[in-house]
Amino acid sequence: MIDFRNVNTLWASVLVETLHRCGVTMAVICPGSRSTPLTVAFASHRAVKTIPILDERSAAFFALGRAKKTGLPTVLVCTSGTAGANFYPAVIEAKQSSIPLIILTADRPPELRNCHAGQTIDQVKLYGNLPNWQCELAVPEANLGMLHYLRQNLIQAWQQSLSPAPGVVHLNIPLRSPLAPIKQPLGQIELQFPPDFFCSVVSSTPTVNVVTLPWSSWQGKSGIIIAGLAQPRDPKAYCQAIAILSQGLSFPVLAEALSPLRNYAQLNPYLISTYDSILRQEATQQLIPEVVIQVGELPTSKQLRNWLQDIDIRRWIIDERVDNFDPLHGKSIHLGISVEQVAHQMSLDLKHSPQTSYCQQWCVRETATRTDLDQTLASLHQMYEGKAAWLISSTLPPGTPVFLE
Repeated sequence: MIDFRNVNTLWASVLVETLHRCGVTMAVICPGSRSTPLTVAFASHRAVKTIPILDERSAAFFALGRAKKTGLPTVLVCTSGTAGANFYPAVIEAKQSSIPLIILTADRPPELRNCHAGQTIDQVKLYGNLPNWQCELAVPEANLGMLHYLRQNLIQAWQQSLSPAPGVVHLNIPLRSPLAPIKQPLGQIELQFPPDFFCSVVSSTPTVNVVTLPWSSWQGKSGIIIAGLAQPRDPKAYCQAIAILSQGLSFPVLAEALSPLRNYAQLNPYLISTYDSILRQEATQQLIPEVVIQVGELPTSKQLRNWLQDIDIRRWIIDERVDNFDPLHGKSIHLGISVEQVAHQMSLDLKHSPQTSYCQQWCVRETATRTDLDQTLASLHQMYEGKAAWLISSTLPPGTPVFLE
């Protein structure tokens, strides 16, 4: 399934398998040298029908017709240079008619641009503002972190081609030699490649109906809810929704300092505000969850992000926007739905859960850590930023507006 002959075959085979897992069943391939790794990967995949068409304009309209018939993205592949420009009429048609297409244009690597190398034009944002989303991928590398990055961008490409309205996604793919599938050493990547690498890639559309939410994979598990920076139109309703989710599953909520959750702390007894300090302590092995639910963006805490990356647990991302909310490129599944909708469905389907021992561990550590921080800051006589913030928060009455410059 994964081709480890060289870095390009590795990159291209991961690309094709990820798109297949998302739901791609057909690729239309145009001729050319620079796109060889992509052509070989698509042609070698048993579950993706690959159709070669010599003329790029004809190929683009063939892919457009197929996508219009199925309602799902067809992949369109071409080599570097002016080949991609011949897709332009079909791109306009796809935009005007809301038809999903995923266009992969192979390109020269950065060092061969702007130096009169043959078959080279500026392919970045080749289709202007017509695509739903466009991105230039990194030059292929044979390491697991970059393969995670590749997987996440392809999932995003699939989702953006379908939502908020179907349309074009353009990925520009720089490739260095060797372009042919010749054997080259890749170090330890074949041994490091995990068997569950594609487990978080699911065939779905970005808009998830609430009745399909994965309650069975959340209920009765040890889990956490992570809530990052948010500016909801109705902060109280947003915080109530997360409280319903938290108490319905008995999951503690790790809340970013800039989240409104801390302003409505009375709504949720499972709110954790000292997680950055808790995760710096020893014996955090007991805090590793089975389920991670991420609401919106990740908090800015580097400690939390490193911990999440280390434990590598599947994350369910709740946000109705189609943006990529996974800077860790992990095992994440984006549910295109608001947390208020999730809470409404939960209130219909699930009853309140008693506090689990896992949730209690977090709450006990929150209380102990908060007490330690208060005692330490109270005993300090010198003034510094942390002490000033602590004094302001403990002295001013609730609801006082504070402006920091």
